[in-house]
Amino acid sequence: MTPTSPSDPTSPSDPTSPSDREAPPVDDFAGLVLDMVDSIPPGRVMSYGDIAEYLGAGPGPRQVGRVLAVYGGAVPWWRVIHSNGTPAPGHDSRALEHYLAEGTPLRSARPPVRVDMRRARWPGHP
Repeated sequence: MTPTSPSDPTSPSDPTSPSDREAPPVDDFAGLVLDMVDSIPPGRVMSYGDIAEYLGAGPGPRQVGRVLAVYGGAVPWWRVIHSNGTPAPGHDSRALEHYLAEGTPLRSARPPVRVDMRRARWPGHP
């Protein structure tokens, strides 16, 4: 077996190798979070804390946020917001497009965008 050299693009030590640019495999917690986010109906939202609480003991709201930061593009990420009704930082305008298209109740459509949590919060079951 010949060792790979640092100039070999398939070398594990090469920071530009394809495997370093891909998201890590989905673990059990991440899978549960993504399934939960995928189940939130259009026009409804859950907070990061709501999802952590619904899933039970274990990681909390920050870990839910981390899952969405890594894998969120595969699910309706705009339906998961802060408990104060604001979307993830830097995503106001993209989230607002989705909220308007889905009829999500809003408290403010101007920055900072704010969802009406009282009316839009989904309890996590059909």
